[in-house]
Amino acid sequence: MSGPVKMKITPEAASQLPEITVLFNPNTYSVTKTVNWQDVTGAAQSSQGQGQTERRKNAPASQFGGGQRRSLSLDLFFDTTEETDDGKKDVRNLTNQIVALTRIVRDQQRPPVCVVSWGTAPQGSDFPFTGVVTQLTQRFTLFLSDGRPVRANLTVAFTEYLDPETDQRQTDPEFTTWLVKRGDTLSSIAAKLYRDPTAWRTIAEANNLDDPRQIPVGLRLNIPKAR
Repeated sequence: MSGPVKMKITPEAASQLPEITVLFNPNTYSVTKTVNWQDVTGAAQSSQGQGQTERRKNAPASQFGGGQRRSLSLDLFFDTTEETDDGKKDVRNLTNQIVALTRIVRDQQRPPVCVVSWGTAPQGSDFPFTGVVTQLTQRFTLFLSDGRPVRANLTVAFTEYLDPETDQRQTDPEFTTWLVKRGDTLSSIAAKLYRDPTAWRTIAEANNLDDPRQIPVGLRLNIPKAR
C-alpha cells in the first residue's frame, strides 16, 4: 500500500531551483481572500443615481471596490533526529530550500513564482496554488550538542500570483479568443472583429507572433478589445 501523497512546492523552471517535497504534510492550512466593498455616500451616490443617504436606511449603499489576491499560509514541520548520515543531521539542509524561495533569482531580479500542489482536486480548489513567498518564519526547537538544529517549525505565507493576460481573459468579457480556421489571416480576422484589416498588429502583439503571415490552423488567438 502506497503512503500518503506529499505536498510539493515547485519553483518556476527559469529559477533553476529544485522541486521541494515537504518532509511531513501540514496538519492545517489556511487561505485568505479579501474583497473590497466601499460605501457610496453623498456626491458619489448622486453621480450614480442612487440618491442621498437617508437616516431611515440601516446602512449606506455599497459598490464593489476590487478584489485582492489570495494568501496561503502553511505550517511545515522538519525533523532530522533519526537521520543516520551526520552530514545531513543539520535540519537547515532542508529548511534552506524554503529560504531560497525568498531570495532574488539573478536572471529574473525577483524571487521565483512557485506552484504549491497537494494531490488531485476539482477545479476551483485551493491546490494547485500559484504564488510567491511573502513571509517566512523559522523556529528551531531542538539542537545537537554542537549547536546544530535538528528540528524546526516553519510558517510560510504565499501570496497569489496572477498572470495579467490570463486574468484579463477570465474577467474581461471584451477580451475574447479566436480559433484559427483554414484560410484565416490576421488581416481577415481583424476585418471581422474590428472592421479594420489594418488592425492586425493589435492581434499580433497580443499573441507575440514572430511571423504574422503564417498562423497555424487550430491556434487559439487572444483578441484584445479595440483601442
